[in-house]
Amino acid sequence: MTGRAKKVRLTDAGVARLRPGETEYIVRDTRAAGLGVRVRPSGHRSFVWHGTVNSKVVRTTIGSAALMTVEEARSACRTLLDGSHPLCAGDPARRAAVPLFRDFVMEDWLPAYRGRYSSGWGKRVDRMVKRQLLPAFGAMRLDRIGRPAIERWFDAMSRKTPGAANTTLAVLRQIVSAAKAAGHVANDPVAGVRPNPGRKMTRFLSEEEIGLLHRTLDRLVQERPSRRAQADVIRLLLLTGCRKSEILTLRWSEVDGDMLRLVDAKTGPRTGWLSEAAQVAIARQPRTASAFVFPSPRNAARPQSRNLGLWHRARREARIEDVRLHDLRHTVASQAVAQGVPLPTVARMLGHSQPTMTLRYAHVGDREVEYAAERVGASIAAAMQGRHAPYRL
Repeated sequence: MTGRAKKVRLTDAGVARLRPGETEYIVRDTRAAGLGVRVRPSGHRSFVWHGTVNSKVVRTTIGSAALMTVEEARSACRTLLDGSHPLCAGDPARRAAVPLFRDFVMEDWLPAYRGRYSSGWGKRVDRMVKRQLLPAFGAMRLDRIGRPAIERWFDAMSRKTPGAANTTLAVLRQIVSAAKAAGHVANDPVAGVRPNPGRKMTRFLSEEEIGLLHRTLDRLVQERPSRRAQADVIRLLLLTGCRKSEILTLRWSEVDGDMLRLVDAKTGPRTGWLSEAAQVAIARQPRTASAFVFPSPRNAARPQSRNLGLWHRARREARIEDVRLHDLRHTVASQAVAQGVPLPTVARMLGHSQPTMTLRYAHVGDREVEYAAERVGASIAAAMQGRHAPYRL
């Protein structure tokens, strides 16, 4: 919220006419002390109250403006002012005022979260919330969600998709933390829930395996030329260390010579540097009316499918079935470290997302990253051809 809140006499028609801005704002009512209507950038409007209860400053959401009238909101404010509202009573009544998980997430947490991350990651969080968390906890009050319920949900999801369960648990942890900060819950029921153990060893390709994968891709493309685009996606992942989503959704407008100016990367806009081999892989893609470097063969207005079927066949025929697509990113990192590239430079080259690492590479210059990307790309390109790296840093 920015600036001083405007004060007007709220009416239902006036609330309906309020338009969203770039940031959320509040319009205060002149008739009921403390009452206001909050308008988020998403367009969602909700009645809020700010005042003092039992000598404590209270900020609370009364309800959605789509579900209640201004007069109903004023009536709720009067109960706060005369001491009859649950917030004014002891613990049992206070708990009755705690919002449902669904209402807190959709009205408060999710709109704020979307504003801090890229739309790609934000959409993924939306899916996790709507497909996993709301069905499990949506109808429960925040303070009624205990550790046993979370463990039952987590165990059930882990039996099918342990990795996705870990990611969704991390999102739930952030939601509960925000609810605790807002005063809706006293304890954190997620704190004692342990994520599923990850793989003990980070897998990356040896130089021999890089060459074997490259030759396998060449052979598969020769058998069916329509596979070339998917093969080049895989090669670019190996040559750049980019995330799969960054290459699959790459637009021609983001390609700038030896740089990728990624607008919607997982961690926000970032610059990626292209080695000569990576530039060649991009340059050989046909320029069509599509905005995407790798458009869907069925609909050029959409990017290539996230399901890279060629990858599964290539790793099977190359006998590297234990390698995940994300391990190609690990391979780039391992090659960089092997050539003496400092860890902060590697982190910036890969667009690392951990805040502690971000602080460490904040001082790293573009030239250092460009130099490292070219050397590492050349090393991997040499391995593709069955040669040793031509030079080291």
